[in-house]
Amino acid sequence: MFKILYIFFFALVVSNCSFKKVVKHHGVPFLEKKQKQLIIDQSTSNDVRKILGTPSTRSKFDNDVWIYIERKQTQSKLTNLGRMKIFKNDVLVLEIDNYGILKKKEFYNMEDMKKIKVVEDTTQATFARNSFIYDFMSSMRQKINDPLGVRAKKRKEISQR
Repeated sequence: MFKILYIFFFALVVSNCSFKKVVKHHGVPFLEKKQKQLIIDQSTSNDVRKILGTPSTRSKFDNDVWIYIERKQTQSKLTNLGRMKIFKNDVLVLEIDNYGILKKKEFYNMEDMKKIKVVEDTTQATFARNSFIYDFMSSMRQKINDPLGVRAKKRKEISQR
């Protein structure tokens, strides 16, 4: 009886297992194929919306800059404890002029993004401990926390003992 139960349980577990990888998709599917349909100086913003949908990010400088993203992740091997691994990461940057005509198109895939160098310099904070602002703010904090100066008197008494 137990053998039949074990076989049934094993068959149930094996039948529910799937060997197909789980893929998480974010953004516009098939971005690389769809971007080939866009023609510079011919496509309009309505054509872009019809083909790609609304942009992931939009910014306004001299011209409109629309950014479309496609990202696919899957779980890595069992040795990495199921951490997600990016296997497709595409970005399309479109520049549209004031009349709604596509003026510039740049497509970046994972290999192109590895070549982009990011500046790692940081801006130093001008806020120093001996500045006027620091002194003013610390005295305000002290007055808010101890308006009657009771704590200062207690500290003074303890230090004199």
